Amino acid sequence: MGPPVSLPITGNTVPALLRRTAAVQGDAAAVVCGDVRWTYADLLEQVRTVAASLLSRGVRPGDRVAVWAPNSERWVAAALALQYVGVAVVPVNTRYKGEEARDLLERTGAVALLTESGFLGLDYAAMLGADGSTPVPGLPALRLLVELGDAPSPGAVGWTELTSAVDDAQRAAADAAADAVTPEAVDAIIFTSGTTGRPKGAMLTQGQLLHVFGLYARGLGVGPDDRTIAANPFFHSFGYAAGILTCLIAGATLCPLAIADPAQMLALVERERITWLPGPPTIYAMLMDSPARTGTDTSSLRLAVTGASVVPGELVRRMRSDLGFRQVLTAYGLTESSGTVTMCSLDDPDEVIEQTSGRPLPGVEVEIRDPSGALCPAGVAGEICTRGPNVMLGYLDDFEATAAAIDEDGWLRTGDVGYLDEAGLLHITDRLKDMFIVGGFNAYPAEIERLLTQHPAVSQAAVIGIPDPRLGEVGRAYVIPRRGMQLTAEELITWCRANMANYKVPRSVVITDDLPRNAAGKISKLHLRGTAQ
Repeated sequence: MGPPVSLPITGNTVPALLRRTAAVQGDAAAVVCGDVRWTYADLLEQVRTVAASLLSRGVRPGDRVAVWAPNSERWVAAALALQYVGVAVVPVNTRYKGEEARDLLERTGAVALLTESGFLGLDYAAMLGADGSTPVPGLPALRLLVELGDAPSPGAVGWTELTSAVDDAQRAAADAAADAVTPEAVDAIIFTSGTTGRPKGAMLTQGQLLHVFGLYARGLGVGPDDRTIAANPFFHSFGYAAGILTCLIAGATLCPLAIADPAQMLALVERERITWLPGPPTIYAMLMDSPARTGTDTSSLRLAVTGASVVPGELVRRMRSDLGFRQVLTAYGLTESSGTVTMCSLDDPDEVIEQTSGRPLPGVEVEIRDPSGALCPAGVAGEICTRGPNVMLGYLDDFEATAAAIDEDGWLRTGDVGYLDEAGLLHITDRLKDMFIVGGFNAYPAEIERLLTQHPAVSQAAVIGIPDPRLGEVGRAYVIPRRGMQLTAEELITWCRANMANYKVPRSVVITDDLPRNAAGKISKLHLRGTAQ
């Protein structure tokens, strides 16, 4: 492991960094969302106030608190307030249904839930069964329900109530708790699915996230004059760490957006003179294809940062010609690696940007290994393994899964396939054996199959990803009905929409009486992919 690398701005905990940034550039714009415009001094005071209020309501350092809400300035303030006093944030996917979210809350022992009713017409508290009698029936650890929106759910503390009537003594208590936070404090528990089909909580510390994204910010060349749109959801490491934390480190301006709507994004680019835009390749394609692009001034755009899937060279060229980006960078990472392993540099030529995922971050190691664990020579593909300060602590309460993912020497097995060329550049040749990416969201067939088999008429299910011109990939499900049961594709898709996050919902269903299998009797996904072409 290489030597430690210092951060661009002093501070190896969230409270230290926030205080430092506010002291250095307190009058600079920190968060802009709708009519809300907070300077860094404003943001610090919002964070101290929310932290003080949560402490007064029984939240304690070391606790875990879930945030189930869309991107907003209140999400930013709430998450930073929790981390300000050493509380681990548990971001919850806004597309989740009630039982999916309940599973995360139960497994983390979350003592509070911060949510927002009305997003996409959903009432999250009601989906959990909140009725005002207790925060959420059946979740005894959950003692507090906070409404980030303007219409509190029954039994919830509203945002106005949360941020009012906080006195100096309570703020002093929050500051004292902030002084005690260490770099080893768990910053966030971000859930990601695995081959078992059940989401696993990757535990990431404050020190490692600030270290990794300090390097990331330096590699991007972003600073106080930059302004970015946070359309990537905050429940994802690309939205949370690459968005909120990177801006905090760089002293840049963050513009949260609840939905990645192309027209809204383009309007925001013009109004706020956005300079830096991160996102999966599909985001840029949607922006370029949007009717709203005609007549919109995008000349402020300087830097695009993408990854998530293969980035076609033609897309990069269009991003430069149609949207005006002067610099386009690609990167590679996964939640278990704090979101980042490799990235290109600002002076790389287009062919490197288009064909590779760049070099390892300083202090991060990458090896390519064959199935026996032996190192692969340059140009030979194998499993991508990484070691360094970016590797998670482990999976929450899952020693077996942690041991399978991280060996005794600290190497993380990513499950992704690629090779290093002679120049040390990483080329991704395949993703997790079954995983596919829907508009930037990782979709795991094992998890979707597990949910499908909960339908009373489904006996077996196999899910693969197939190409889609808008989302990159979407799911196709092959389903064997239970004996004597009738089932239609349309009926099953409708059921899926009611019982799983929208990006997991198969866009097509094939009803069949058999599925191809290998010699071991396992369903052959390779055969299904071949027949789906």
